[in-house]
Amino acid sequence: MTDSDDLLKLENQLCFALVTAARNVVAIYRPILEPLGLTHPQYLVMLALWERSPRTLNDLAADLAMDPATASPLVKRLEKDGLIARERSSEDERRLDIRLTEAGRALRSRALEVPHQVMDAVHMDVQQVTALRDGLSPFAGRAPIEPARTP
Repeated sequence: MTDSDDLLKLENQLCFALVTAARNVVAIYRPILEPLGLTHPQYLVMLALWERSPRTLNDLAADLAMDPATASPLVKRLEKDGLIARERSSEDERRLDIRLTEAGRALRSRALEVPHQVMDAVHMDVQQVTALRDGLSPFAGRAPIEPARTP
């Protein structure tokens, strides 16, 4: 077997390591978020809204690296749960703003322990988590990288 053959082993694939890690990270979050009544995608929506509210669905979806069509059902579920509200913008009545409700703002204080619980679950500290997150930055939150072209 040549070195080139080793490159095609499943265990050597970056894509496999990333997708497996992502699935495992979501599984770690699941029991931590359950007492808050949130799924992992709903938690991400709430994080974005805790940073800035109100905001439009398109703005929210862009920050979450999601299609608006993917974010919309999450928003509707959070609205049904009373954590957010959608209302016409006072600046442009054609626009729907998504804002936190009082219950949504209150949930933030309960969520403050989530990052600590995750770090405990993976036996990592803030510096280790930060280094890992920063190491993933070429793959996260960016437009797809154009493949190299051969002349």
